[in-house]
Amino acid sequence: MRNITKYCFSALGIFAALSTPAMAQDVTFDSGDTAWMLVSSLLVLMMTVPGLALFYGGLVKKDNILATLMQSLAVCAVVSVVWPVIGYSLAFTESNMFIGGLDKFMLNGVTPNSATGSIPESVFIVFQMTFAVITTALLVGAVADRIKFSTLLIFTPLWVILVYAPITHWVWGPGGFIGGIDLEDYEGVLGMGEALDFAGGTVVHINSGVAGLVAAIILGRSLNKSNGPSDSSNLVMSVIGTGLLWVGWFGFNAGSALSAGSSAGYAMLVTNAAAGIAAVTWIMVETLHKGKASVHGAISGVVAGLVAITPAAGFVDFAGSLIMGVISGAVCYVAVSYLKEWLNYDDALDVFGLHGVGGIVGAVLVGVFANPEIGGAAGTLYGSDTQLWAQIISIVVVAVYSAAVTAVLLLILRYTIGLRVQPREEYEGLDMSLHGQKLEV
Repeated sequence: MRNITKYCFSALGIFAALSTPAMAQDVTFDSGDTAWMLVSSLLVLMMTVPGLALFYGGLVKKDNILATLMQSLAVCAVVSVVWPVIGYSLAFTESNMFIGGLDKFMLNGVTPNSATGSIPESVFIVFQMTFAVITTALLVGAVADRIKFSTLLIFTPLWVILVYAPITHWVWGPGGFIGGIDLEDYEGVLGMGEALDFAGGTVVHINSGVAGLVAAIILGRSLNKSNGPSDSSNLVMSVIGTGLLWVGWFGFNAGSALSAGSSAGYAMLVTNAAAGIAAVTWIMVETLHKGKASVHGAISGVVAGLVAITPAAGFVDFAGSLIMGVISGAVCYVAVSYLKEWLNYDDALDVFGLHGVGGIVGAVLVGVFANPEIGGAAGTLYGSDTQLWAQIISIVVVAVYSAAVTAVLLLILRYTIGLRVQPREEYEGLDMSLHGQKLEV
């Protein structure tokens, strides 16, 4: 009996060793790249909670501060589950040019030894998850003062699956028709070449900005008349949030190099330059226009520059980043100051004016200033006849799709569970009416 037991345990040991060869062997990853991507993932996550939460929370009226913080926190929590369950598979597996497949649903096949380039695939999944988190949280800012919290919890996973994941696949996924990743001799949409988006000009900013605009239009204007920046409840919070966004953006842009090499270093350099010069430009334009430079304006200028440089961070040189920063600071100032009035929509936190318009500016200008010595791609200034057109086509395609699908989702929710809080709740403030708490400031 003892011998039988001994042989059984020996057989089980051999079977276990043979059945799990991948887990038994260590795959060698680049430790420097892996460390940088771990840090970048944390930086981008910090951009939403607490960065964006504080930035948005300080800009709303005092009765909506907690509700606005809660929106960012809830979006972060929901997307943190939806992305690894299905979003990652739809965005980053091979299927066709328009959408990925379900091969990695519930992270099927992903192990500690799975690789994406020189880093563990698990790290890449988390890094990309943080992009999905902040994109969704950004668009909510357009209706932060009037959307139902329960509706937000349903809208968030639907939007990630039906809007964010497909667009991500188009631009960064294998075989996506905008970015042309892994497609040999692909000439791009309409034969104009592959569109450039280093870190999310189309995927994140145009996508969220356009979706936010659609949400603002469908939900309608706020019942609490806004007096502009003077309504901001706590600009100290917003300045702190801006600082966290600025620092986190280095993970956003430099992290998109997916390695701790020269591309990441240069992306960090031009990101900081564009943010700084855009803020200076906004301050100067506002001073000339209104006679004073506001704190609200200065932090908006920083964000405008960061947004515009995002698609270009791995492709433009230092001089190009400065020009892009100046243009984005000036154009976004005009958009925030006049566009809402001209088009008669109520974007609570200027999501479209900063992210939509800033993303469009950046996506267009990378087609002009892309320097082949930096990222290998050439813009108009460096002899390309088609890159600018490729950028414009990608903007139009992403904007139209994001607007259309977001509108359908919101209209379905509007006529089923409702989109907007009751007038009484809106007048009272969302802090008490939705969450039963109030912050004294």
